[in-house]
Amino acid sequence: MSIGLLGQKIGMTSVYDAKGRLCPVTVIAAGENVLLRRLSAQSEGYSAVQVGFGSQKESRVSKPLLGQFKKAGVAPQRFVREFRLASDLPDGDINLSVTQFQAGDYVDVIGRSKGKGFQGVMKKHNFHGQGAAHGSKTHRRNGAIGNRSTPGRIWKNMGMPGHMGDERVTVQNLQVMQVREAEKVILISGAVPGCNGSYVVVRPAIKNPAAQIRLHQQHAKQDKVIAKKHEAEKKAEAKKPEAEKKPEAAEKK
Repeated sequence: MSIGLLGQKIGMTSVYDAKGRLCPVTVIAAGENVLLRRLSAQSEGYSAVQVGFGSQKESRVSKPLLGQFKKAGVAPQRFVREFRLASDLPDGDINLSVTQFQAGDYVDVIGRSKGKGFQGVMKKHNFHGQGAAHGSKTHRRNGAIGNRSTPGRIWKNMGMPGHMGDERVTVQNLQVMQVREAEKVILISGAVPGCNGSYVVVRPAIKNPAAQIRLHQQHAKQDKVIAKKHEAEKKAEAKKPEAEKKPEAAEKK
């Protein structure tokens, strides 16, 4: 059962797939995941496991957190996240190695995008800008933002200059190209959010395209079975003699 892993983005490279095509991949180091705590529906109201990644010095951790790590019997961790579960896991070891995933699996990668500081509307919202001729004095501004005396204020969600980036971003349905157990890394197709060295969460894909196709096929088969059943019932009803049908009609009246 795949729960998910915490990891660190190493960088990008490219590998050849089974058909000989060159594919860009992101290398994620996800080897040293540590189980910190089990949360059950009885005690916490929901089922989950708390996982840590990336050990750090005790001097950099506050005393309350340090006490929690000592209670769990592990070194202080830099990156801690929870993985929600449908039900409580049975007692025993949980697989938190890179072998959770196999080549061909689909995953979602969650991270924080690169911070780009304070930016204008053209870079932040892809505005076209205003006139670029010599007579124009406003080239890269957003223009008028008001709406006269009614409503006498600025509308919500108006595109304005401001801080850009450094946001939680989820990239869905990325395919696992390789899992290297000896090196404790996962090679995932495409790009993932964040700069090199940033922490990411790798979880099984929620909207797995292959799983959705299988689900649609299963539903189509069920619909065919129900349609055949209805047809068989109609044929059986049509074959009944009229003497049997009349008492049934009288009972209904």
